[in-house]
Amino acid sequence: MATVAVTRVVDASADELWRVFTDLPGRGGWLSTVTGIDVLTPGPLRVGSTWREGHRLPDGTELAEEFQVEEAVPPHRLTVTSAGIGVEYRTAYTFTPIEGRRRRRTGRTAVSVVQEGTVTTPHGRLLALVFGGLAARTVEGVLRRDLADLAAAVTADGRERRGGPAAAA
Repeated sequence: MATVAVTRVVDASADELWRVFTDLPGRGGWLSTVTGIDVLTPGPLRVGSTWREGHRLPDGTELAEEFQVEEAVPPHRLTVTSAGIGVEYRTAYTFTPIEGRRRRRTGRTAVSVVQEGTVTTPHGRLLALVFGGLAARTVEGVLRRDLADLAAAVTADGRERRGGPAAAA
């Protein structure tokens, strides 16, 4: 299947992004399509941690997806795997601080997501052949929306933490 890659620059430090992104119980509060989170491995996020997310698809149907952490290098890289219908997905999130001339209170970070799908069954091969391009465009849209949700969550969180007039904006 296809590899889909998306990058977004966020006005927040890699540490702030990592904290919000890896707070598994809190994900349902900022990911707009998530309807529920069930943390299956208690404790801090680490290699082997697993959780299930309920998602609402654009057509209104609900889907449960289970994720497992394959790699965790705080605050720079998180790789998770999940099984689909006839396809195994591997999704790598990279948080790269951006150095600049101007000093910003929160910093800036490039957040990159690369999702690779590996066909695991003949049924998956057929789906990839029939829906490959459409599926890749759909995944790209979902990843872009997730990064927009993350950027909004970190910005809102930062405003609340700093308080003052910006919190009302």
